[in-house]
Amino acid sequence: MIVVKVGGSLFDLPDLGRRLRSFLTAGINPVARPEVVLVPGGGPAADVVRSLDRRHGLGDAVAHQLALRAMTLSAHFLAALLEAAGAGPVPVASRPAGPLTILDAFGFALGDPVLPASWDATSDSVAARVAVVLGADELVLLKSVTLPEPVDWEEAARVGHVDPLFAQMTRTIPRVRVVNLRTCAAE
Repeated sequence: MIVVKVGGSLFDLPDLGRRLRSFLTAGINPVARPEVVLVPGGGPAADVVRSLDRRHGLGDAVAHQLALRAMTLSAHFLAALLEAAGAGPVPVASRPAGPLTILDAFGFALGDPVLPASWDATSDSVAARVAVVLGADELVLLKSVTLPEPVDWEEAARVGHVDPLFAQMTRTIPRVRVVNLRTCAAE
């Protein structure tokens, strides 16, 4: 199994659906034919939650639940893009539901004893937690940035490329890599 986190910073790409479909076809070992779980970032909807939290002091628990719901909105957005790009219907679910599933983060994370209800655990750590819970062989972060290999996750968190808990959350995942989807061509 492979968990692929689709960063919300990519949501402004006009051809995101085609790029994502191309990555799923060419960027993952087609011989292994693994199950793939896509974990969407919160994107602009999560940014609205951040703004509302700053302005109204919603508190960690409320802001966390709203941010997870923003990720669920993003999941349905990605499902629509992939279908329009010719990938066919892709289910949105809180657990794998076939060879390709888009995660409903709210359904998955609600009540999870490990994910803290704070901005220290963003969609990157949610994706890492999904990879750990599902026993994934690999976690791929699709982002708008290229990071040098091997990635120092503590440093990546310090400069804001991943959240503060990400390095801790990924310790037991066999392989974690970053792909700058902005540099990948759509087919």
